[in-house]
Amino acid sequence: MDHIHDGLKRRGLVFDSPWGWMGMSETVKGIDRIVLPKRSKRTAAVALGMTDLRDQGSIRLLAARRQLLDYLTGSRKTFDVPIDCSSGTEFQRLVWRVLQTIPYGTVRSYQWVADRVGGRAYARAVGNAVGANPLPIVIPCHRVVAQDRSLGGFSGGLSMKRKLLALEGSLPLLRTRSSRGGS
Repeated sequence: MDHIHDGLKRRGLVFDSPWGWMGMSETVKGIDRIVLPKRSKRTAAVALGMTDLRDQGSIRLLAARRQLLDYLTGSRKTFDVPIDCSSGTEFQRLVWRVLQTIPYGTVRSYQWVADRVGGRAYARAVGNAVGANPLPIVIPCHRVVAQDRSLGGFSGGLSMKRKLLALEGSLPLLRTRSSRGGS
């Protein structure tokens, strides 16, 4: 399915995964958007901004789908498809590059990211940039947690963040509810 967005021709693909319906799109530069699992094909397509639900994809979209599916089954830890982050601001792109350095199976704090993009004063801006990440999983924003090792936020919902961290084996690195006084 092709469509025009922000003046660029984009091609998209909606597909079923073990976790639900996902979507992704690309520009001529690379994969530019990923929709985390949804309950229906239509919901994933709408989240992607697509109305044509025919399953078609370029070689790059099909390769990215394969890599995402392999990741979700635990057989892939890294991605090697070209990505297009041009929709982000210069600061967002800087944050997203730092996120890509966080290894599989680990977590880092928003403060850790802020320290790498300008210092402590940037923590709130980092949180906003992390939340605006158009390529969740490939740009691993789920690996960013609060300074106190609590879960923090996630654009795909906290249950999805827990599931991704559990898949990577890093959920035990977080502070448990009982260590927060039972809250």
